[in-house]
Amino acid sequence: MRILFMGTPDIAAKCLEIMLENGLNVVGAVSQPDRPKGRGHKLMPTDVKLAAEKANIPVFQPEKIKSGELMPVLEDLKPDIIAVVAYGKILPKYVLDFAKLGCINMHASLLPKLRGAAPIQWAVINGERETGVTTMLMDEGLDTGDMLLCEKIEIGEYETSEELFCRIAELGGELLTKTIKNIENITPVKQPKGEESYAPMITKEMAHIDWSEPTEKISKLICGMNSWPMAYAFYKDEQVKVISAVKGGACKGENGEIVGLTKGKGLQVKTPDGSIYIKELQFAGKKRMLAEDYLRGNSIEFGTVLR
Repeated sequence: MRILFMGTPDIAAKCLEIMLENGLNVVGAVSQPDRPKGRGHKLMPTDVKLAAEKANIPVFQPEKIKSGELMPVLEDLKPDIIAVVAYGKILPKYVLDFAKLGCINMHASLLPKLRGAAPIQWAVINGERETGVTTMLMDEGLDTGDMLLCEKIEIGEYETSEELFCRIAELGGELLTKTIKNIENITPVKQPKGEESYAPMITKEMAHIDWSEPTEKISKLICGMNSWPMAYAFYKDEQVKVISAVKGGACKGENGEIVGLTKGKGLQVKTPDGSIYIKELQFAGKKRMLAEDYLRGNSIEFGTVLR
């Protein structure tokens, strides 16, 4: 079976690596164009490009694909199946219809829940107890295609999006491989109606902590925004990122007020129904540090209200 792989970020690269480890015949990889990154704005290759080149797989990076730009690649490689993981663009009909076995997508949620760009982060932010991965036959909708296989995974109480991301990548790569190997024996199933939810792209503004929210919601926001963009608040006029935190009991004060420091837990901040212990933080221009370590060389005024 000739497979064309389409993907861009690290989760896609991991899936590609797992497919190759399992002996699948990937004849080409399509990824987004290299983009400038960092302070020097140096052009950086995508993770999928790096993984494909390491395996001596030809890489194609068209700037656009909606008007037939990918057709020469398809006609040259003649894939039997197209595997897609976080490519980053809606696939036009000529791509969806080209391979005789279709386009198979690995989506990082239990469809139809959390369709869209950021299912892993929103599963954590929403306080879901479990999520998973689903393989599906792609259609022209946004993650609306018929489902093939799915597998569940539990989410830990303080598991971050980054930690869950790593587990999902492994699980997704294995499930995608299993799906492709058994594609002709799997019966597609329609997604259930009325159970849809969406996972829009994460923005930096979404990471601003509202200290009037319940403790549980704040805790999940902190976990869900790790590793990007990181939950944050303002100490006086200075932004501080909250890297990690744990939930605490009730205390007196105003919502968002720093009420003290507890050894082994961190800075205690008042919430409406309890408190949050900020364990690890990062002030602008400084390294991320445990709150206890930060206070050994810096001062934080107890009684200050974070906003």
